[in-house]
Amino acid sequence: QVQLVESGGGSVQAGGSLRLSCAASGRTFSTNTMGWFRRAPGKEREFVAAINWSGGSTSYADSVKGRFTISRDNAKNTVYLQMISLKPEDMAVYYCAARRDYYSGSNYRQTRDYDYWGQGTQVTVSS
Repeated sequence: QVQLVESGGGSVQAGGSLRLSCAASGRTFSTNTMGWFRRAPGKEREFVAAINWSGGSTSYADSVKGRFTISRDNAKNTVYLQMISLKPEDMAVYYCAARRDYYSGSNYRQTRDYDYWGQGTQVTVSS
């Protein structure tokens, strides 16, 4: 059974930092594109960042570019999202996702592009 489990969420003040982790189990995702999405209260789930299978290609939403960094450790079957300079508008539930196909790129920004999802981790940013 494939599982994606996010961790690392929490409460921080504006300007603070958090590092989210997404640990995969049930199969290896070392050959698959993975991404992070978020859903703020009252809003739809939106793309945050994605990384290709090797880590050599990444893409970001404009709203987080320069502040968030996605990375992966294929040996640990884990993807990370380092978030700095957090803003109140970054407050949301953050979800990890993975594509089923192999050796694809990082320019996948729609929820329909992903086949597996985690349960999410809450990030709260206070001003």
